[in-house]
Amino acid sequence: MIERIIFATGNEDKLREIRMILSDLGVPLVSMKEAGISADIEENGKSFEENAIIKAKTIMELTGEAVMADDSGLQIDYLDGAPGIYSARFMGDDTSYDVKNAALLEKLEGVPDERRTARFACAIACALPGGRILTSYGTMEGRIGYEIKGENGFGYDPIFFLPECGCTSAEISPEKKNELSHRGKALRIMKEKLETILREN
Repeated sequence: MIERIIFATGNEDKLREIRMILSDLGVPLVSMKEAGISADIEENGKSFEENAIIKAKTIMELTGEAVMADDSGLQIDYLDGAPGIYSARFMGDDTSYDVKNAALLEKLEGVPDERRTARFACAIACALPGGRILTSYGTMEGRIGYEIKGENGFGYDPIFFLPECGCTSAEISPEKKNELSHRGKALRIMKEKLETILREN
């Protein structure tokens, strides 16, 4: 029986998004901090999915509880998919996203619109006691803008331009972002899989 799900992240902004999307799952969602867990997990996978599984499995084995984790990042086609799985660690863990975003804009200086294509990708893994692992994946397509714009998002949102919205993903409402985002898509797929399991229990 799944009594609660621990989400393996220390990122409060991310957790806020996740809680909005999974609010009606019927099972409490707690952060590692709320669950009293501190763990340094080495994300040495070769893909977003591998990293998400590593995180979820590590905490599940530590607690014996259901654990969900995600790994996500920005893939810029002009930079051969970089920063990709190294998005959070790009230019160092402690470098601010203002600095990271400015550096990426610099790398794309003079690059025309049609070659600035990019996407946010997100893989989610849920490790259940007993060893079963569920996974889901989602993307949000767009392109890299020309300046840092918007206050609503976090991470690379202020440079990620959404042509269908005419603005960056940091300029749209949290509700709209959850509807369009890579994480929103992956979470809704995961939610369906979990609801099936919860019904079985």
